[in-house]
Amino acid sequence: MNTAFIKGVVVPILTPIDGEERIDEARFRRQIDYVINGGLEGILVFGSNGEFYQVEEDEMARGLAIALDQAAGRVPVYFGVGAINTKKCVRLAKMAAEKGAAAVSVLQPMFLKPTEAELFLHFETIARAIPETPVLVYNNPGRVGYGLAAAFVSRLAHAVPNIVGMKDTSGDMTLTEECVRLGRDIDFKVFGGKDTLLYASLCVGAVGGVCTAGNFMPELIGDIYHRFAAGDVKGALEAQFKLNPVRLSMDAASFPVAAKDMANLRGLDVGVPYLPNLPTPEGPALENIKAAMRKAGLI
Repeated sequence: MNTAFIKGVVVPILTPIDGEERIDEARFRRQIDYVINGGLEGILVFGSNGEFYQVEEDEMARGLAIALDQAAGRVPVYFGVGAINTKKCVRLAKMAAEKGAAAVSVLQPMFLKPTEAELFLHFETIARAIPETPVLVYNNPGRVGYGLAAAFVSRLAHAVPNIVGMKDTSGDMTLTEECVRLGRDIDFKVFGGKDTLLYASLCVGAVGGVCTAGNFMPELIGDIYHRFAAGDVKGALEAQFKLNPVRLSMDAASFPVAAKDMANLRGLDVGVPYLPNLPTPEGPALENIKAAMRKAGLI
């Protein structure tokens, strides 16, 4: 199975919507072009900042079709699966594979507290349903309430041939490093999942990052990866230091609102989030975001 394309900065693309909360195709296509023209290496549709948990299945199929058409082979298009129910995840994964997604990313089930056996069965069942499509495990303990241990990820990857990588959003660099170490014999690909830790993730062997920042500052997040890949380690660290204050300014806003706020501040016109979320109102949080963006030369 070819996994050479799994590298670089992959963007969990924002999902612009119209007044009926349907995907706004024109704005979605513009956002895809913006990311690709920004020099980044991939697009993930319906990741966390793509508000996957808000989108109906038919809209997911439509959104993936639009993304694949607009990307037109310029970069790989990954598809995010984040449902609780295994059967629904299988259905979504099969749809993505049939439409031509380059890979499928699967988040551990939220709300539940599964045993290791239950969790193993969940990921294995989904991956075995699409045996010719690369599958990435998405570890996001901050959103689902529990994490995936490195030994568990390694056991899963060694048992299921098309589980070929992961996105680690734990923020635990030892965990990221251990997932890299334990998967070296099968060329297991690890993406960092926190924009502020892209440099650190690369230093411990990650192949890149799945980075929200690519939606509104591809030049900054891309600079970290491209400098590092070219051997300019010091320059990559300085690029990370330039990005961090902007990324950290998002934390005072309601998740996942800040990503759309920042894109709009840069003139990208991605619209509003799905309800019940609202754009960040005027006040300290928004002013902090604007100040950080001004200091970085983004607005």
